[in-house]
This record gives sequence, structure tokens and C-alpha cells, in this order.
Amino acid sequence: MSEPDSRARPRIWLNCAISIDGRLAFARGVRARLSGPQDLVRVHRLRAESDAIVVGSGTVILDDPSLTVHWEEIGRLVGRPPTRIVLDSSGSAPAGARVFDGSSPTLVATVKSNNRTYPPHVERLIAGTDRVELPELWTLLYERGMRRILVEGGARVIASVVASRRFDRLTVYVAPVLIGQGTSPPMVAGPAAEGFEHLARLRLLGVERLDDGYVASYEPRDP
Repeated sequence: MSEPDSRARPRIWLNCAISIDGRLAFARGVRARLSGPQDLVRVHRLRAESDAIVVGSGTVILDDPSLTVHWEEIGRLVGRPPTRIVLDSSGSAPAGARVFDGSSPTLVATVKSNNRTYPPHVERLIAGTDRVELPELWTLLYERGMRRILVEGGARVIASVVASRRFDRLTVYVAPVLIGQGTSPPMVAGPAAEGFEHLARLRLLGVERLDDGYVASYEPRDP
């Protein structure tokens, strides 16, 4: 685990939905709609309360999410949309992706070596040389006035945030299904801990039943 960075940053909230056996998607990363109606309401409330929603380019390629708030689902008047942020070090996010449709503010966090051209309404933000450095990105977003960031995945992004030790809350909806291993991605796709001293330790804050699944809430625990 890396040492925590003391620079000012937004509040970072990780959120995802998994199967009972800890999988984010079907085989080969095909999108699995794991959240039930009650959990979707919870997710849209989280989005509505966030300044930005962060996903990796892999999620954009496989899921093509819109990353918007369904205000009618949460019984609120249409408010300010959160900024959609795509982590795209390699420039692989497709130009026709829904996050680039211009319907909400969109920013691509990328690196100096990425010369890819994005749609004119999409802003580029350099946050690293060869790969997007999350501590640097969080600081840049904080300087822009963003105070609450919702990270929705995928597995490698979640792993990177957890490894950085710079997050404040993790909520996981566990759906009442089993997907199996093989090529279905796990919740966290990063190096495995080699001992107790390398574990990412969490403190359970609560568990709530939603539909036939449940959502568990955690915060980081000091080593």
C-alpha cells in the first residue's frame, strides 16, 4: 500500500454493485445490471449529491454509461449535473461514447503522452506523465472547487483508489446472484496482498437491505 498524500483533496466516495461471489460483470466484462430498483435510486441520489462522477476508459468501452442523474427517479427537480470524468491514459475511449454526447459537462483526465483529440466540448486535464496519477488528479479537481467525487469503476480504477489510501467511503451493493470466475472481472483488479501488513483495512459502518440484496458501507481504517 502507498503512503497517504496530505494535500487538500475532495471527499472520495467509491460505489459499485457486485454479485455474491464478488464479480462486477459477466464473462469478458459484459455489463451486468446488478442493481435492483431500490439500489438504482440510491445510486442516483449519490450522483445528484456529487460534483463529479469518475470512471475508467474500460468502463466506457464495455458499458457505455451516460453517467447522468435520473432526477425523476429520486423525486427532485432537475439540478446541476455532475461533471463526467473519464480516466483515459491511452486515449482508448471511443469518440461515440455517450459520455461525450455533450449533454453534461465532461472532462478527460489523461497524460502528456496522449495526443488523442476529443470532441471540442470535452475538456482535457493532464494529471500525469505516463499514467493518470490519482493524488494529482484529486488535487487539481479540488482546486476547481470540486468537493465530492463519486468513483464508479471499473475494477482497475477501484483498485487504484484503494491502493492510494485516499478515499473516504466505500459502498457496495451485493446482488442476490452468482456469476462465477473465468473472465468475469472481480470487484478489485490489482496486485494481491502478500500479507496482513499489505491489506486495505476497512471499518463497517452499516448494512441495509435493498430489494433482495444489500448495501454495505465502509470507511478506511488506519493500518
